[in-house]
Amino acid sequence: MNYILFDEARRENLLPLTFMRPVADIRFGILTIREKWEIYLGKKTSTLTEQYLAARFPLIKEEDNIIINGAICPNPVLVQEIKALKSGQALVQGDTIIAMSMNEHDFEKKTGNVDEIPTTASFLEINNTWDIFAKNAEAIAADFELITKGRKSQPIPDHCIGIHPENIFIEEGAELLACTLNASSGPVYIGKEAVVMEGTNIRGPFSLGDHSHVKMGAKIYGATTIGPYSKVGGEINNSVIFGYSNKAHDGFLGHSVLAEWCNLGADTNTSNLKNTYDQVKLWSYPEESFIDTGQQFCGLIMGDHSKCGINTMFNTGTVVGVSSNIFGSGFQRNFISSFKWGGVAGFSTFQPKKAIEVARAMYGRRNLVLTDIDAKLIEDVYNLTHSYRRM
Repeated sequence: MNYILFDEARRENLLPLTFMRPVADIRFGILTIREKWEIYLGKKTSTLTEQYLAARFPLIKEEDNIIINGAICPNPVLVQEIKALKSGQALVQGDTIIAMSMNEHDFEKKTGNVDEIPTTASFLEINNTWDIFAKNAEAIAADFELITKGRKSQPIPDHCIGIHPENIFIEEGAELLACTLNASSGPVYIGKEAVVMEGTNIRGPFSLGDHSHVKMGAKIYGATTIGPYSKVGGEINNSVIFGYSNKAHDGFLGHSVLAEWCNLGADTNTSNLKNTYDQVKLWSYPEESFIDTGQQFCGLIMGDHSKCGINTMFNTGTVVGVSSNIFGSGFQRNFISSFKWGGVAGFSTFQPKKAIEVARAMYGRRNLVLTDIDAKLIEDVYNLTHSYRRM
């Protein structure tokens, strides 16, 4: 059987994080949603998504296929029900299609009868950007069980403090130096070749991705995920960094999500709670206005390749698009669209040619090469986001 992860309407609710990727490639917990499915299914997956993303995330169709909703996380019951689907059947919960069995020719059909089978499973899913941090504790716990079951952790070094060591897992090659790992409130996962420097205090649930670094004296509260090849320092609370991004210096990041290739300058701070204790409103791309999140705590949502200068202050509930560069004194506005250059004093347009040049340099720092497909994707997002730059 061939498995395909598909995007549906809620992709729009997850912008700007889905400008550069399908929903399934959002990191949520320790793993991306795609990585979770591929472990459960024992197979690689492809993607059914927006046409402009197809070159970077190509669709692979075979004679028999099952398409799976990329915003939904797997579990044993759900996987069993999906594998039992027959041709023309769809697994559903209410109006939501969880999965559907399709032959190669079904992709060309506009209509057709589908036998809907209600699921008996409960499952974890993301509907909005703030779900990524609000539900991250549950996602980390599920991933921790999935990827550590039956395996043995590397030992906690003698010069480190491990509280509830049965909930701590350290991968091969990780280096921990005179730090504290407290797993009393949730598991702590340290990835391969990761480094936790001396004086760091970490409270679970927490995940540190492969080859990532936590710098000296950092204070990190759960539920926090740091993806691969990232550097973090200062104070972090209940935030998710997808990977290849840096918040390497002092400053506070709380109830926030950073996509890939982001960089926060020294002493950048995010407000995650209003002085009035009201629920936070956040910019919605489909509504083109600010909507209630239902969250009392909500900080910064930042799209791929965006960066900010030293001492930047982000208001409670701020959304920053793709490839924007923010700097200057004073609190920044609550919505900064893509390819913006500036701050409180005003913005100009960050041209895609320069954005690609900067991205190529940042890739080089990780010994990676920005491909022509990657560069074209940046150009495509620039064109897609033109109308927002007039706001």
